[in-house]
Amino acid sequence: MIQVINNFKLAAGTVIEHMTEAPFMLVLLMLRRLPSSVIGPAATTVARVAPGSAKPLFLLASHASGDTGGLVKRFENAVAQTITPSQARRASEVALAADQPKWADIFLRHAAGTRQAPATRARRKWYDGDMTGAVEALTGQSAGMARQRKRLESELRVFQGWRPVLPKMISVPQPRRVMHLLTNSVPHTGSGYARRTHSILTSQQKSGWEALAVTRLGYPVQIGALTARNSDVVDGVHYQRLLPSTMAKSMDGRLQQQADELLKVALSFKPAVLHTTTHFVNGLVAREVASSLDIPWVYEVRGQLADTWASTRGDEARRSERYRLFMEREAEVMRSADLVVTLGEAMKRNIVASGVSASKILICPNAIGGSYLNEPLQRSAARLALGLDPEGLYIGTVSSLVDYEGIDDLVTAFALLAPRLSKLKLVVVGDGAAAPALQDQVRRLGLLERTHFAGRVPPQQAHLYHQALDIFVVPRKDLAVTRAVTPLKPVEALASGRPVVASDLDALREIVHDGVNGRLVAAQDPQALAESLFELLDDEGLRLRLGAAGRREVLATRTWKANADLCGKAYETLRGN
Repeated sequence: MIQVINNFKLAAGTVIEHMTEAPFMLVLLMLRRLPSSVIGPAATTVARVAPGSAKPLFLLASHASGDTGGLVKRFENAVAQTITPSQARRASEVALAADQPKWADIFLRHAAGTRQAPATRARRKWYDGDMTGAVEALTGQSAGMARQRKRLESELRVFQGWRPVLPKMISVPQPRRVMHLLTNSVPHTGSGYARRTHSILTSQQKSGWEALAVTRLGYPVQIGALTARNSDVVDGVHYQRLLPSTMAKSMDGRLQQQADELLKVALSFKPAVLHTTTHFVNGLVAREVASSLDIPWVYEVRGQLADTWASTRGDEARRSERYRLFMEREAEVMRSADLVVTLGEAMKRNIVASGVSASKILICPNAIGGSYLNEPLQRSAARLALGLDPEGLYIGTVSSLVDYEGIDDLVTAFALLAPRLSKLKLVVVGDGAAAPALQDQVRRLGLLERTHFAGRVPPQQAHLYHQALDIFVVPRKDLAVTRAVTPLKPVEALASGRPVVASDLDALREIVHDGVNGRLVAAQDPQALAESLFELLDDEGLRLRLGAAGRREVLATRTWKANADLCGKAYETLRGN
């Protein structure tokens, strides 16, 4: 009961902070935590109540329903109606929350002189990555804007090189114990990140290492798990939570608080190695705890989060202060780690380019284990288990539904193929910010009855969806982040004996070998994607051969057990553990 009370205090503090500084963003974040199958129809209903209104409720409803065109129309109406400066400021806030910076600029010009305009102007600069400019926009302001300035100054300090401070401690490391610091984890998060972590931890324990996972300060309460306990045990893996009743108000304060708490856990557990993952704030904390205990530490680079941030903002974002500082901090953390683990050769090249010696980089690719090692079901059996038509032709994907995954190009390719293949159906498994827009796209194309949006599903069901498909598709956009980061889902599809058609990008070439286990097509070219899919859909024998080859290769080269063995050997070389 005490833990639940603390959780509610923690959640209340988070909500109050967001309501004070960015209420519209808070609303969108809360909506995104709910299934798109619920939010999309509800938001569409709300938007229809007042189709011409520019009030925040209806602007947010248009955005949440995926109707970007409708949102822009409302913005146009608002400008034509010469709204008041206060209304313009609120519209600017909604535009920022909806990733419409040009409209935010238009409304900001109309909002000049309003009391809260400096706060909105600061958020606009922060959106662009002008961190110093955002702080300067709030200089001299009072009350809530002064608190906003202090928070932004704190984050800027972290990006400029701040680090936690911990005393030197005497501790005797216990052999073959590894402690992981994580951003999130099962059972509260089902992302590829969480599932990769859980697979690594279970495999490490099976290989003779005692593993303890510790999640970031405030998680999972901050994502809405108000009844979370201070620990979970999943498949024999112990996840420790850091859940104080209050958290520091500043970013550097919270990281210091996290470092203090992590050190307490480490003093009790006595790990021989500390292992953490991107992004760099995890590295800042892990590095100081490892230094305090005089043990080696490992930094696992699973993504390029600076590029992920920039991918939604255009090329100019890569020239921003935030991007530059983000890349500098990542490089600094990687160089200071005793070992850097990453997913593939493309990412390794980027890491070496940032000044890290190739000799201390270990590749542990995305892999498979558990039920994926078993012989996959026949497509018809998997479809029956999922309630799908066993006689259809199915293309689709299992993915986070975000813009850079390119699912909109898959939908366009499906629309090109649908008239030629009457049995063809599209399956999209997953959820995310792009889900409402994708559902709206399918609806406008008249393909809703031939498309199955499954939403978020548990791992066991995701496995069935892999087996139900004729072809698994990875239509990623051509961006810096997608050229470097190798995803997990196509590896699981190959293990399920299904051919993969993917965008021809460096990271995906490490998984998909054209003509061997699938096809590679030009990124962002729905016509080329459609033609490649048609070739495979028209030749069942070819699909079966490619799928079988893919499964053989994955079983031989990409298992979590093999990765655990690699990591274990690397840990032992760090300090004779």
